[in-house]
Amino acid sequence: MLLAKVAFWGALGALAWTHAAYPAAAAALARLRERPVRRGEIEPTVSLVVAAHDEEAVIERRLENLLALDYPPDKVEVVVASDASSDRTDELVEAVAAREPRVRLLAVPRGGKVAAQNRAVRQTAGEILAFSDANATWAPDALRKLVRNFADPDVAYVCGRLRLERADGTNREGAYWRYELWLREAESRLSSVTGGNGSIYAVRRSDYVDVDPRFGHDLAFPYLMVQRGRRAVYEPEALAFEKPTPDIETEYRRKVRMFEHCWLIALRGGMLRGLPPLYLVQMVSHRLLRYGSGPLHVVLLGATVALAPRGGVYAAALAGQGALLAAAAARPGLPRYYVLVTWATVQALANYLRRGVPATWQAAEGTR
Repeated sequence: MLLAKVAFWGALGALAWTHAAYPAAAAALARLRERPVRRGEIEPTVSLVVAAHDEEAVIERRLENLLALDYPPDKVEVVVASDASSDRTDELVEAVAAREPRVRLLAVPRGGKVAAQNRAVRQTAGEILAFSDANATWAPDALRKLVRNFADPDVAYVCGRLRLERADGTNREGAYWRYELWLREAESRLSSVTGGNGSIYAVRRSDYVDVDPRFGHDLAFPYLMVQRGRRAVYEPEALAFEKPTPDIETEYRRKVRMFEHCWLIALRGGMLRGLPPLYLVQMVSHRLLRYGSGPLHVVLLGATVALAPRGGVYAAALAGQGALLAAAAARPGLPRYYVLVTWATVQALANYLRRGVPATWQAAEGTR
């Protein structure tokens, strides 16, 4: 029973820390010892890279949006890295490029998003490299808001704020995303963010690194920058908009694919090496324990079942976990979202151990 008690309290403590105590501690500490970014109104040259695979439904809109940004036209180039698109993506990009010299198509062999981005970077010249998804839309001043952070010489990476449009179906990703952005802002004020997002971010060319094509920039770049003595920050005024997956089940499948890459980075990406003590705590608290929330819940449930006959807190814990599962099964809502996304970490770990992680990707259903 001692082992069951250790498992119970260890798993419960880790879950409470990653989901509640750490965010509260990070927000409080950020207020006490904020490390502000020295922003400035600068206008360096920018290479905007959009990795695309079969994006004919949205690519013209994406290019029109980027070309209309409030930034000096002679300082921006837009490159679409088409990852072996088999639809009309290449044709549509070439049509825009024929009338707009700032736009260029780079057709690359199928290798995945990161491989396409790496190839595009080698074919561009901007001082700042900015990246976006094909289905995103940027606010007119988004690029200016991103770039101003590079007036601070310590800043190597900046991610903007993704606003999810209201889902028509049962997905509750928006509620989680608001919580995530609040925590991201606290981490940025404190030192550096522990993760970004693929919809809107930028990095100095001098700080760009080719990463394993199976890694995502939004997961790998922040800790890689910090390992090099640099800073990765969040700019909440740089806005991008994107359509979320319409229902919880589709979001579950997207999360499984995403967490497969998370496990690869956690287990083989060296994400905890060479980090300053504070940022190491951030990475363990926000990333490692969050990725492990599914296995932690499995351990907690198993220990609770073993200890429940003793009554008291263990019986109450079993009743609480049963109530959560019952609420998740009863109807769509936050309980079902939490249970499915948490279970996605377990399924992703099993997939990773069984077959590894592919570098290529497909667009999430219902997001175009």
